[in-house]
Formats: sequence, C-alpha cells, structure tokens
Amino acid sequence: MPTIKTQDGTEIFYKDWGSKDAQAIMFHHGWPLSSDDWDAQMMFFLEKGYRVIAHDRRGHGRSSQSATGHDMDTYVADVVALTDALDLRNAIHIGHSTGGGEVARYVAKAKPGRVSKAVLVSAVAPIMVKTENNPDGVPMDVFNFVREQTATNRAQFFYDFTMQFFGYNREGADIKEGVRRNWWRQGMMGSVLAHYKGIAAFSETDFTEDLKKIAVPTLVMHGEDDQVVPFPTTGKMSAAIVPGAVLKSYPGYPHGMPTTNADVINADLLAFIQG
Repeated sequence: MPTIKTQDGTEIFYKDWGSKDAQAIMFHHGWPLSSDDWDAQMMFFLEKGYRVIAHDRRGHGRSSQSATGHDMDTYVADVVALTDALDLRNAIHIGHSTGGGEVARYVAKAKPGRVSKAVLVSAVAPIMVKTENNPDGVPMDVFNFVREQTATNRAQFFYDFTMQFFGYNREGADIKEGVRRNWWRQGMMGSVLAHYKGIAAFSETDFTEDLKKIAVPTLVMHGEDDQVVPFPTTGKMSAAIVPGAVLKSYPGYPHGMPTTNADVINADLLAFIQG
C-alpha cells in the first residue's frame, strides 16, 4: 500500500490515481471514516481525466494507529507532508465534514502555488461547539455523549449513527443497508483512541481565522437538513467569512450528501472546478 512516513513515524496511507500531468484534486474525509468515503467522487473525476488523491487521516482507515497527534494542527501537518511528498501544485482541495476543517486550515497556511481552489462540503467550520462567542453552536453535552459512546459502545453507536448521517431517519428516505454497513466498516477500521481524541479536533477547533485567510476561489456546499453539522451555524457562516466564497445549499440534503446525492454534488463540483 502506498504510504508516507511523517516526522513522528506515523504512516499515512493514500490513493493517487490518474495521470501525474492532469489537474490534481485531493479529497479529505470526515470523522471517523477513510478515503473510501470519496469513492463516488474519485471514480467520477478520474473518468473525467483528473488526477485524484485521497488519504486516510492518522488513526483512521489504513494509516497507522498512532497514540498521539489527534488534533487539527497535526492533521494538517500530515497533509503538508503528503502534498510535499507528491509535490502537488495548483491542486484543488475538497473536504467533507472534519475534512472540510482540515482543508480550511491547510489552504490558509499552504505555500504559494500549492492550491488553486478549495471546496468545503458539510464542513465543521467555523466552529461547532457552543461557546460564548458561538452561542448558537451545538452544546458540549452532545459531544460528550459522542465521546462516551465512542469509548464504550463504538460498534453499535457507529451503526446507529448512520441513520442521521445519511438522513435515513426522515420519512420516505430510501435506506440503503449497504451504505450503512460501508460507513460502519470504514469507522471500525480505525483506532478507537483516534476517534475518541478526534471529537475535540472537529468540534472545538475554531477555524474563523483560517477562513479569513483563504485567498483562492472557494465553494461552500451544505445540506440544509444536515443533522450532524447544522447548516445555519457552519456552512452559512463559513461562506460569509471566506472572501468571495460561493455558497450552494441544498434543501432536504443530509450530512452524507456526497454519497446519497452524488450525482448532484459531482455535477456541481465539476462546474466549480471548470469555472
């Protein structure tokens, strides 16, 4: 399996498909998943002639289960190590959920010429948790529950969580059991410690200053029926903070819309990339 080794010895697994001369698109996955969560997008863009890249975040998927580094700054340092190793230039970075926060921080700090465009999909930015400065955020009790369930009841909790992740708990939803099991499979491949520690990384990290520093064309995509990362306090706010960002919101779409509504999301991504 292709991997790179970071400064602390963590091995980061990645996929790199397509011609090295083609426009590169790098995908950043959400918690607690892996690069496999981008299957629908990687196949679509590969067939369109793009070079597609995705990695498993440390402690997730096929990357090594390190005991440390489960914070956003280290996640981004790992991305820097990978993009440097692959010498990616003028790449398009697309992040979903936690991966959207990762993209925001990476793009804000990236070396000149590394990034051409950015996309935040159902992203956790600018900040999820309720604080004095974010009074409409998600209460800490919710994240403490996720922590407790991840530590003590992970297998069942992950399976149950797919219902709200994909909007399968909504009346009339077309529930696909294979999609639920694939989400569970990806989650259970990773380390319980990485997943437990990563909850603080995606819920408590404040990306406001990162968003202000993004200086490339940016698309913010968010489902209006996102039950995991509420649209009004995340996607809507991020689009207002990123200079010149384009916002596309989707009535009725769930958090997992890159899977449940891949045809629409892929078409809109392509239009932005080619625009």
